[in-house]
Parts: sequence; C-alpha cells; structure tokens
Amino acid sequence: MDIRLLDYQSTSAAGVNVAELRQSIDAQRSGLRKNDLPNSDLNTWVGRVAGIEACEQTLGEWQSRNNALAALGYQQGDLRVNIDKLKQQYQPSRLGIVMGSSTSSIDRTESAYRELQDDELSPPFRQARVHNPHAPSLYVAHMTGITGPAMTINTACSSSAKVFATGARWLELGVVDAVLVGGVDTLCLSVLHGFDSLQLISENQCMPLDQHRDGINLGEASGYAILVRADEGHADTGIRLVGYGESSDAHHMSHPHPDGLGAELAMQQALAMADLQAEQIDYINLHGTSSRANDLIEGQLIAKLFPTTTQVSSTKAWMGHTLGAAGITEALIAVDALQRGVIPGSLNLTELDQQLSLSVQADNIVRELSYVLSNSFGFGGNNCCLVFGRVA
Repeated sequence: MDIRLLDYQSTSAAGVNVAELRQSIDAQRSGLRKNDLPNSDLNTWVGRVAGIEACEQTLGEWQSRNNALAALGYQQGDLRVNIDKLKQQYQPSRLGIVMGSSTSSIDRTESAYRELQDDELSPPFRQARVHNPHAPSLYVAHMTGITGPAMTINTACSSSAKVFATGARWLELGVVDAVLVGGVDTLCLSVLHGFDSLQLISENQCMPLDQHRDGINLGEASGYAILVRADEGHADTGIRLVGYGESSDAHHMSHPHPDGLGAELAMQQALAMADLQAEQIDYINLHGTSSRANDLIEGQLIAKLFPTTTQVSSTKAWMGHTLGAAGITEALIAVDALQRGVIPGSLNLTELDQQLSLSVQADNIVRELSYVLSNSFGFGGNNCCLVFGRVA
C-alpha cells in the first residue's frame, strides 16, 4: 500500500495550525489551562482552543462549537486551496470525506435542552443536521463543496485514526480519487463531567507514563489530511501511509483489556501491512492518556512487542485528550515528527512508572526517522494503529 499525504493541518490548544504546533513542541510549551468552561466548576486542566466562539457566530443554521472548530481547522494552511484544486481536477463527486468524532455536536444539544420552550426545542435550536452523530461530515461536505461519499466514524478515542484506514480503502478500491480525512471534538459539560464520574479526571496537569500520574485532562481539537494515490503524480508532503491495523476486543465499556489483546492485534496488523519488523519503527506516539490503567497496559505491551531502544512518547500533556479528535491529532504529530526529524518529548514526565521499561524522556529528540507508529485506543475496545513512512 502506498497512500500519500498531500497536505495536513492540526488545530488544538497547542496551536491553531501545524506551524504553531511546531513552535509549542520546540519550546515545550503546553496549551493546557485551568478549567474555565462555562457552567463548570470542576477543578481540572483543559485544552481549550481560542477563537472558536467568534467563528461559531458566523455559522447560521450550522451553528455549534464542534462545527466552528471544524471550520477553524479547515481555514489553516493550504487545505482549502488544495481541495479546490482537486475538485477542479477530478470533479467534486470524485472526492470523499471521512470524519471522526466522539461527541459530534452534543455541545449544541446541551444548550438546546437548557433553553426548551414549552418542552420543545426553541427555534434557533431546530437543527436536525446538527443534533446528529453524522454532523461533522455533513458540515464538512457543506463547507468544502465535496459531493462524493461522506462518512462519520464514531468509535470513541480511535475515531479519527480510523479515518485513515477507511480513506485508504476507498482510494485502493477506486471509490474516489482523493479523500479529505479529519476529526473534530470539542469540550462540553456532559463529557467533562462524565469522565469525572468515572474518576478519570486529574486536578493536576496530566503526566503520561509518570510514576505519580493521577488522571487525564480533556481537550478539543480538529485536524485534516488529504490522501491521494501514489500513482497520481501529485506534489505531496513526501509522507505515505504504509500500514494500518484495526481491532475491537469489546472487553469493557471503559476499561482497556488487561493484556492489551485488541491493541496488540492492531499493532501487529499495522506492521504486517507495512511489511515491517518491530525494530524498524523509529518512534511510537502512544495513546498514553495518563490514566493508571491505560499507560501501564500500553507500556507493558510496547515493551513486549518492540526493542527497548524504540523511542516512545505521549503528547497528551500538550493539548489534553481530545477524544474523537485524538487519533488524527496524534497521527499528525507523528507525521510531523517524521517530516522534521523532531520527536516530541513526553511533557511533565519526571519519573517513569517503575513497572515500565521504555525508552522515553521529557525532552525532545532530534534525529532522522524512517517509520513512525501512532496508537489510538478507544472505549469499548476500539483500537487503531497507523504506520507512516517517508517516500523513498
């Protein structure tokens, strides 16, 4: 398989675009801040993105925080220019959209319930295409003018990692000639307090893999990548998707499989598709949520499958756990590490969990990379692993 990345952009609390994200990583500057979400007094840190509110007010019938963040992300870099060129080259019907999200526009639905009139939705909230799990792809199709197939994947925290696998299959089958894959999720009360009810939220800045980690911080993000076939002759980024693995172990609604069964299968599938041995992976961007269970199980699994010299890190402390957008956010961090030769450190790590034997450090590492792996493991045992490499 040789699927090329024509372009990509990431928007999160660590930066509104890839250029700002690079600056944050180079300066080891976290985007987390004390929780200031309206109507929430939860003592925690969150990764809020600036500028969403102003964007939301311009959306009319599509108004929601989630759609606003999707729009903000699409405005970055040359995404719009490149999509417009592809529409001219192939026609809008030959482009596809695959979006990943966990909450879709539930923030808008929360507001609708708070402002009911006579037990019915008030007129501003009668938005059938917004109160909808498929809202991200519906809105992105409206925003971009793409008229080909559109799909929204909702598999919790692996949602926007799986978009790469689906997009690649569409290209290989000839369903489309180019795919805009993406992910978006925004902070909202039901998710923030729902995670708190699971006793997963930390009052401190998260410390993935650290001996003293005590929970996660939530964030919000959007991200996009344009996928094309290698034989189309596009001037791409020089990065290719070479393998993916997907699994569903269905062990528990919110707790990972104790032996990481599904996660192991997904990693093995991704390596097999890429025709690589474990020792050929130069860097792994871990799912690394900073929960006690996730980091321990994932860390032990990495130690089982990969050499101790394989460099790993979690980037959750840069922008928080962005849920349905985490897959693409971290895949693009891994892609950018591959392109720049800069492995982001595991921010806030001071003492590695004593039960783990991993090659990980808080500081960034500058070195040339050939292959990177990005892990995304969602509630319900929904797992996806992606392998990216340089174009030879």
